[in-house]
Amino acid sequence: MDFEKLKKMGPFSDAMLNRIISFQEKQHPAWDETASFDERIKDLPLHALVFSNPDRNPATHRHTVAPFYPLRSELRRIAAFIKKIGANVRTVEFECGNGFIGSLLGREGIKVEGIRGNHYKPNQIESFYDSAVFSLLDDDIDQVDVALSIWMPSGVNLTPAILAARPKLVVYMYSSHEHEGVSQTGVPEAFNDLPANYKLIEEWSITRPVDLFHEIWPDLTPSMEETRHTRIYASTDYFDIAVEDDEEVVESYDWEKELEMALLGHEAKQFLQAKGIVS
Repeated sequence: MDFEKLKKMGPFSDAMLNRIISFQEKQHPAWDETASFDERIKDLPLHALVFSNPDRNPATHRHTVAPFYPLRSELRRIAAFIKKIGANVRTVEFECGNGFIGSLLGREGIKVEGIRGNHYKPNQIESFYDSAVFSLLDDDIDQVDVALSIWMPSGVNLTPAILAARPKLVVYMYSSHEHEGVSQTGVPEAFNDLPANYKLIEEWSITRPVDLFHEIWPDLTPSMEETRHTRIYASTDYFDIAVEDDEEVVESYDWEKELEMALLGHEAKQFLQAKGIVS
């Protein structure tokens, strides 16, 4: 195990905490809707993608930025599947929120349009998108090539509306976590028992460990374990498409650098516990 990076944990922690405070005090460019998308995502703290801001009112607003931390590797994989459909593919995100996730996906070489839809509740940062690759639609549309359903609103089943648009590909990102019997995203039956002309062609899951921050930085907020699932469905003519593993070395998002350090800290603590060195 390579824990060499943890030698820099002191100054890293100080800088990370400063970024968190800057964001919570709304000094970070993410809050400035007139700034460029590049400026807004630079040094965006991982903490802001795990927790909403303390002043958010959940009765009136969705997550401050996004419901989870996206990884560039997974969005590149989704984009690669979309590119397999062909050129000039129309990709639409249903219930797109502020456009943050759709914009990151769009920056991997595709154009994304977003529909806020009938169940729209604004993010605390209401517009957070890259207009070079993402645009908002005013009305629902009849047909799309690729449908994105990213964190379907709790208790809502968008499956019929999405299938009515006759997409060639459906990308569904969700959590199966429930609280007091209520699904965190969508409903359990979403995208189950699909018609025969749709088939699951790819899936993966990403787990955020319990107390991602609190275990390493005790002053930061505890958090539950959460597993995020991604499923990709294809219509009949595209059952056989597949994507090779991405071997290109690309720069990760800034929040992934914090994630790497947090996960390394978890790994080191487990290693020491196994040797009886720490409790």
